[in-house]
Amino acid sequence: MNMKRIFCGLAVVLGAGLIGCPEAMAQKAKKQKNVKEETVMAQEVKEKDTVSFLLGYNLGSQIAQMPYEMAMESFMEGFHKAVKGEESGVSDEDANRILSAWQMKMQQEMQMRQQAENEKQAAANKEAGRKFLEENAKKEGVQQTASGLQYKVNVMGTGAKPAATDKVKVHYEGRLISGEKFDSSIDRGEPTSFPLNAVIKGWTEGLQLMPVGSKFTFYIPSDLGYGDRGVSSIPAGSTLIFEVELLEINPAE
Repeated sequence: MNMKRIFCGLAVVLGAGLIGCPEAMAQKAKKQKNVKEETVMAQEVKEKDTVSFLLGYNLGSQIAQMPYEMAMESFMEGFHKAVKGEESGVSDEDANRILSAWQMKMQQEMQMRQQAENEKQAAANKEAGRKFLEENAKKEGVQQTASGLQYKVNVMGTGAKPAATDKVKVHYEGRLISGEKFDSSIDRGEPTSFPLNAVIKGWTEGLQLMPVGSKFTFYIPSDLGYGDRGVSSIPAGSTLIFEVELLEINPAE
């Protein structure tokens, strides 16, 4: 009997770590190498699958946000052709012309939808403003001019009143009827100056009622404010509330 085989067999049975059994050790090392390679390959496949999924998902998310219903079969056909490096069958000139026309059409449709949404929002805000002003007019100290501007005197100053052509310096704070603040020179810690005829109608009219040193609250309907157009954080059709302090007048030359 082959003594080498006997020794290797005993080494395995006795758990001797295969010391002195080169064939068994080589087989074990090969098996370990194969397991390691299979593990690495499995990890690479998993990574490839995950990355591919995420790239596909991101692309799909972008497409889902487009204001356009995609013909998915045609899309996937074009996608696969591009990935495989195949020709699209459409000349570059025709492709550019078709896509440019489509983009223009999409922009026009988006503008129309946005305009319709703005008009809807403006109508709702104007109605809310109308109801607010109707109730506000009943409150003590609130006065209303012929234009619909409402104001309340908090402090009546003793200085001169500005003309529409004058430049004024004021501190102010602006809010929506919801109470949300949208602007404040007080928060910025610096008053602002402007020609009185270069601002919204409600300010032009209202500030001419104020002597220097006065503090008024103005309740400005949308047609004396920014109308049906939204400005920054002011939604379309908003009624505006301003706390205004008139600090200084610089008469026009």
